[in-house]
Amino acid sequence: MKDVKILKKISIKDFPFIDEAFIEKKIKEDPSILGLHGSELEVVKSQKIQNGGGRLDLLLQDATQGIRYEVEIQLGKTDASHIIRTIEYWDNEKKNSGQNYDHCAVIIAEDITSRFQNVISLFNGHIPLIAIQLGAYKIDDDNIALIFTKILDKLETEDPIDEPVDIVTDKNYWIERGSEETVKLAENLLEIINQISPGHQLSYKKFYLGLTKNNRPNNFVGFRPQRNSINLDIKLGESEEIQKKIDERGIFDIGYKYGCYRIKLNKEEIQKNKDFIKELFEMAYKSSQ
Repeated sequence: MKDVKILKKISIKDFPFIDEAFIEKKIKEDPSILGLHGSELEVVKSQKIQNGGGRLDLLLQDATQGIRYEVEIQLGKTDASHIIRTIEYWDNEKKNSGQNYDHCAVIIAEDITSRFQNVISLFNGHIPLIAIQLGAYKIDDDNIALIFTKILDKLETEDPIDEPVDIVTDKNYWIERGSEETVKLAENLLEIINQISPGHQLSYKKFYLGLTKNNRPNNFVGFRPQRNSINLDIKLGESEEIQKKIDERGIFDIGYKYGCYRIKLNKEEIQKNKDFIKELFEMAYKSSQ
């Protein structure tokens, strides 16, 4: 490395050729520049006409993970209408695409003020929503760089499974929030846990499904049923060996956080990795004792 250069941030409005259509075109060329969850992002549709009026800027998906992203772009400062429009389009796509995909709203703006970060965060946890700030930086007289920075991620606001949450729900709540099939996956995974230590039951909380035994919580594993898959929070110390095994199996890795390995699995992946999942559960159970 010969030199380190500090790039100067500039305003996109000073470059008339960069408009929302230009940004949309760049995302279509390479959706991975947004840094969204999903390794095989593709464009389903751009400028998709919505029922009741309006056009969704971009509909992206990762079919392998069953995720669709409703993306709205706005140069300058985000505002209330931008947020409302994004949520409306997310809700519309979710209702009209059946249960084949999980859906997440994505707001992209050049300036997401602290006020609107607070407003957006109020929805987060109830509405899956990601906020991305777009910045422009001058490289030289002829070139600029566009940087997409995720400043709010729906996955980062989920409560850790250790945190005491007094709001108790029931099975029907999670069937509606996820699906009957993915709640059944949690029940199937519970059977694996009871092979290790009999007597565990699911505890239906607002933000996750925990574990109890003899009416006492022991959340060494937590479950979050989605529409077509289930997220697992497995409480274990961070280990290169465990991470390597997860990577080798091609399991969707949400990322290690809150002292947990967080992974996303569908029915087929659970069946394929049943022995490995049991191994992780066994380690987590032993470390909880």
